[in-house]
Amino acid sequence: MLEGWEWIIIGVVAIVVIMWGPAKIPQFARALGQAKGEFSKASKEFKDAANSDLSARPAEVAVTPSPAIKTKDEMLLETAQKLGIPTEGKTREQISEEISVKVKILGAE
Repeated sequence: MLEGWEWIIIGVVAIVVIMWGPAKIPQFARALGQAKGEFSKASKEFKDAANSDLSARPAEVAVTPSPAIKTKDEMLLETAQKLGIPTEGKTREQISEEISVKVKILGAE
């Protein structure tokens, strides 16, 4: 037995056939398909952008517990050592400036 929604769909199809004729139905269906395709494409791009934005911030999401909490100075010295910057006899500001310059140089390559 047909229920309410089926009758509505049958009625809409009948009205479309009467108003535009059977020759226009393929064009109408094609336009609906293209609209659905554009919507799906935009939806997928939005989801990809949202996922890439979330994956761009892994430090906030996945924090690995360290055995000891490092101070700012320890982290600064460790970063300088990883970049091959000598730190003896330099102030924090000098080390920070050298790290900044080295990172800019590495980023430009």
